[in-house]
Amino acid sequence: MTRRIDTAYRAFSEPGAMERWLAPNDMTGAMLWFDFREGGSYRMRLTYAERDRGRGKTSADADVVDARLTELVPGRIIAQEIVFESDAPAFAGVMRMTWSLEPAGDRTRVSIRAEDVPEGIRPEDHVAAMSASLAQLARHVEPAA
Repeated sequence: MTRRIDTAYRAFSEPGAMERWLAPNDMTGAMLWFDFREGGSYRMRLTYAERDRGRGKTSADADVVDARLTELVPGRIIAQEIVFESDAPAFAGVMRMTWSLEPAGDRTRVSIRAEDVPEGIRPEDHVAAMSASLAQLARHVEPAA
């Protein structure tokens, strides 16, 4: 495993790091609890910067997610089941997300597979949010690589 892959994987295993890079550009993250181990979980609050927009799933300005870590392969895979705290049926259910890391020359390729995305999340919004998280993860990892 290369140093860069170790650094990228560590960005998932440290709650403060996830707070900084996971939240999409128009949000901030706050980890409410964090237990990084297979079978462990975390709870995170994502707050929209523009509070008057009323876009949140949990409240007008926030999304709260409960994530269960279903598979961890150090330096390779972070698989999780995510549930949004929401009373709206459009955001119900378990979304599965798998983050894969693989060496790509002197870099690390990180990809995301999302399954069973709640119908209330528009595909274009979800792609934009995941793209923003990937870009922030790259910025987080680059200085240390």
